[in-house]
Amino acid sequence: MTTTEDRQTQTLPPGDGGVVTQTFPALSDEAERGAPARAPASGALPLLAAAVTVVLWASAFIGIRVSGHDYSPGALALGRLLAGTAALTVMAAVTGRLQVPRGRPLLLVVVWGVAWFGGYNVTLNAAEQHLDAGTAALLVNTAPILVAVLAAAFLGEGFPRRLLVGMAVAFAGVATIAITTSTGLHDGVGVTLGLLSAVLYAAGVIIQKKTLPHVDALTMTWLGCVAGTIACLPFAPALVREAAAAPVDATLGLVYLGIFPTAIAFSTWGWVLARTSAGRLTASTYLVPPLVVGLSWAMLGEVPGPVTLVGGALSLAGVLVATLRRPAR
Repeated sequence: MTTTEDRQTQTLPPGDGGVVTQTFPALSDEAERGAPARAPASGALPLLAAAVTVVLWASAFIGIRVSGHDYSPGALALGRLLAGTAALTVMAAVTGRLQVPRGRPLLLVVVWGVAWFGGYNVTLNAAEQHLDAGTAALLVNTAPILVAVLAAAFLGEGFPRRLLVGMAVAFAGVATIAITTSTGLHDGVGVTLGLLSAVLYAAGVIIQKKTLPHVDALTMTWLGCVAGTIACLPFAPALVREAAAAPVDATLGLVYLGIFPTAIAFSTWGWVLARTSAGRLTASTYLVPPLVVGLSWAMLGEVPGPVTLVGGALSLAGVLVATLRRPAR
């Protein structure tokens, strides 16, 4: 039987969204001896790295809106992943830290990459064809509550009262958003795609929880991005066709999405988690939806309606209730 002393807590980045703290079985002595030691960082650098990550993840919603006018969802996902894979390959070559796993861990990384980098990007791109960036971010940020539900169902964590209360509040918020954006068919489609993105995000985090103890973060991100790229290759003809006609700013936005919110943001988040207390950083990603609303207003002139903002606030409140643990007394 696994005791409390045999377990360790780890917080994982779902990307473009929230963070979920999860308890895992501790690694074996052999695995721990094989892991490189990391010295804790002090001062303002960890806070700066966390801030960079949150801002870049928020900016992804804006970049999708900018490039989505000229690129279809699948082509935009493939272009982003190609740029992200290239950037991660350079980063891996510079650090020399790639250690490709074998067997079941490799299979899980591939599945994770197809679902997270491939499926999530395509559905989110499609959602933002119908919704403003702020509304999309509010819907996607319900994913941490779905992660908690999946963890309760498949990882034996149970359904504590705070999870059930948080679910009720969060989905009341989602219902409010759906009602206020149900003025036409496209809005309903957008809400559905936004929620599907949240489901894919949640499934990806569950797979990541099971795999990350056996694969270092850079290797997993690189392999996942490669797997997502391969899964999106059927969109290559559309990407070539649309790139030939797209304005320069749309293509630059596509490249930005691959390099910054994908490659750099995941790397800065992994760096800060390896060197600071993960629990202190958990709440920072709940700043993503408000940041998206602010950036969308400043850069695109888009602001969700008042009732949508109320629904988003309800959703965020439910997520906080369900996923933030009470401090120990």
